[in-house]
Amino acid sequence: MANPFDRDHIVQEWQPLNWEAFDPLSESTRRYVAYYGLNFAEQLPDLEHGFGYFEAAGHQLSVHAWRPRAPRGTVLVCHGYFDHVGLYRHIIGHLLELGYAVLAYDLPGHGLSSGPQAVIDDFRTYRDVLEQCLALADNHFPRPWNVIAQSTGGAIVMDYLISRGDGDANPFEHVILLAPLVRPFKWSSARWLHTFIRPFARSIKRVFTINSNDPDFLDFLENQDPLQAKRVSAVWVSALKKWLPGFEKASRIKVSPVVIQGDMDETVDWRHNLKVIQEKFQDPQIHMLPGARHQLANEHEDFRGKIFAIIDQYLD
Repeated sequence: MANPFDRDHIVQEWQPLNWEAFDPLSESTRRYVAYYGLNFAEQLPDLEHGFGYFEAAGHQLSVHAWRPRAPRGTVLVCHGYFDHVGLYRHIIGHLLELGYAVLAYDLPGHGLSSGPQAVIDDFRTYRDVLEQCLALADNHFPRPWNVIAQSTGGAIVMDYLISRGDGDANPFEHVILLAPLVRPFKWSSARWLHTFIRPFARSIKRVFTINSNDPDFLDFLENQDPLQAKRVSAVWVSALKKWLPGFEKASRIKVSPVVIQGDMDETVDWRHNLKVIQEKFQDPQIHMLPGARHQLANEHEDFRGKIFAIIDQYLD
């Protein structure tokens, strides 16, 4: 597949995001934005689109910001493992149509951000990046703030909230988690396999699973997305193994997240994860979607309509 945009050129020419007044997008960035359908500023009136990077935890993080003329608040969108902002056009577009400003960044090692692809050696790095993003956005993006987080993005947001405890105010009015990660599907066997292969290999070939009921998305992910990692990092799994016990032992906090979960999800151990979330958070609002798989941000349009309806209960 011929590259539809030049990732290296974008990174070579990008500048830190001007949080106050967005700079115009470069030609190479416009090609990237158009390829993933993120060119909402060309479709919606009075909408600004800022793009650049911010620095945190030793990384340069690719960040997008969309700001309507009179936003009703801000929603931070946090993607999952192997994902990047370019895959979240459905949710971002819906939020913009509701009148929200939207902020979204690529995790370290994902999309256009720096770092080895799909690798992290400590989940604390993810939390540090989130904290820095929120600090930079302060005073530039209107409140109330909300967050929508998919899978590993959900783990990051939950970790961030629990690390603050009840002593510090939760900055988000609504926390909406899509198929949040605590531990992966078949974690016991995966953990054993990781222990076995870790001394011999730093990664294994990625197998693209059926994680959505949308066949077009599955084809795009495996065959048309130049930002997709082709290998699973043993280092990332080590970081997850190190993070998980501390999270599961953490004290309960008085935050009530909204959780949307499909019962055909074979990426995360959702039955176990929902039990942990009920233990760690106060009265989480759990919405089950029969037949839905893991990639709720990119499910078939029939499921997306149901997901948006749930989101709208809290944000609209």
